[in-house]
Amino acid sequence: MNTNRHESRTTAPAQQITLRGPAELADALPFVLGFHPTDSVVLVALHGEHGRFGGRVRLGIPGSPEEWPATAEGLAECLVEGSGRVGSRPDGIVVFLCQDPAPGETGRRVMERLRPFAQRLRTACGALDIPVYEALCISDGLYFSYCCPDVRCCPTDGTPLALTGTSVMAATATYAGIQVRGSLKDMQARLKPHGSPDDEPQRQALNSAAAVIVPRILDAPTGQGRTEVREATLELAGELLRRFAPPAGGAAVPGAAGAAGEAREADSSAGRFRLGTAAADTADDGLLTHDEAAALILGLQDRETRDRAAEWMEGAEGAAALRLWRALARRCVTPFQEHAAAPLALAGWAAWSTGDEPAARVALGLALDADPDYLFARLLHQACNEGLDPESLRSCLRGERRARAEAETPVPAGAPGAAESGSAAAADGREGEHRGSEETPSPSEGRTARRRVRQRNAPPRGPRQAGPPAGTGPGVSLVKSARGTGARRGGQRGTRSGR
Repeated sequence: MNTNRHESRTTAPAQQITLRGPAELADALPFVLGFHPTDSVVLVALHGEHGRFGGRVRLGIPGSPEEWPATAEGLAECLVEGSGRVGSRPDGIVVFLCQDPAPGETGRRVMERLRPFAQRLRTACGALDIPVYEALCISDGLYFSYCCPDVRCCPTDGTPLALTGTSVMAATATYAGIQVRGSLKDMQARLKPHGSPDDEPQRQALNSAAAVIVPRILDAPTGQGRTEVREATLELAGELLRRFAPPAGGAAVPGAAGAAGEAREADSSAGRFRLGTAAADTADDGLLTHDEAAALILGLQDRETRDRAAEWMEGAEGAAALRLWRALARRCVTPFQEHAAAPLALAGWAAWSTGDEPAARVALGLALDADPDYLFARLLHQACNEGLDPESLRSCLRGERRARAEAETPVPAGAPGAAESGSAAAADGREGEHRGSEETPSPSEGRTARRRVRQRNAPPRGPRQAGPPAGTGPGVSLVKSARGTGARRGGQRGTRSGR
């Protein structure tokens, strides 16, 4: 094969790595994504004469071959348009199809079964005038090339992948501090119910909490019930956050004994904890009762409550919030799966804000699986995938917290301007509420490969349950302001009223 055609470069701090041939491309994929993809199709953009790595898109491989044509077109369009928004169109594309064999199936059978999908992807990219320089199938510890006809370097029975940690790419990534967080399946499992015997008590707790919380919101005087539930939810969340927070000095987390305590690695310089194995998650589950989880899950369905919770995003507070949101997502058992969109979106935001982009993409992707119309998650997912700096959104949320603290500070009676200040605040609040109700997010905001594929493949959806529109709420406005794409009605960025 022509090695120059497959040469790609990926940049580490003060160093470039040259990849030649399909073997090194296959070895580099987990380091590009931050995890080992499972049951995934991945497209990576190449730029320039030497094929510098650029943007990438990943999606689960559709189970039905009937969905492959639309999926291929949607992925190709998303990668090309996304690359164009942040830089330039790709000069080439590399395709990866990653899937483990089914029982009784071999890696070669997987490769042959997915060959029509690979051809669809090559055709879709070619229709956009962008060549596919390599298309690889990775299965059962082997890689297969759909493009290279030379059996000397790409035999039909596949070529074994390099042993983990033995390649130049692995050594350089380790030196640069790049981590591979296991497989995609393992990362997703940390955010889903385990299907254990505890599911039934949690289901009963959710049903009981819904019977209490929903009437409080609907039957109380206008706005009063929702406000009471919001304040109770945030008070409970704050209490749980202190329970999940690591003690001073980086000692073992309460409840995380034995292997669970060892599974967390403290990063004292950044004030963060990196979550470890499933044992650590089990310990976190023990810090949360069924009733507490149910009350918090239902309370977070309110948009403003969710946005207030998103302010826990930095340092040790952000790390504790990430653990809490993950634990809540694992409690969203059947038939409350759609309720997981809120804690999953918060988990994605906390992960992104604290520097864990791979975990953020996984959590936000699952949030969109739970509720495809959850615009807060979709905008965060797009911003994260486009490589935007989360500091802009953090700045908006800090401003929200400061403004609320100032508004809640009582003005001494008789102080000059006290009455006028109160009247002005009330008027501004009414005006902001009116403006906020007018703002409707554009359907084009946050368009991703996931949404494109759903639009092409999915039949028309039935009517949704009545309630606040999924694409509304202060958090959506904040994300759009931070990304610089949302329609702003004047005034400073980052305020819910638009002022």
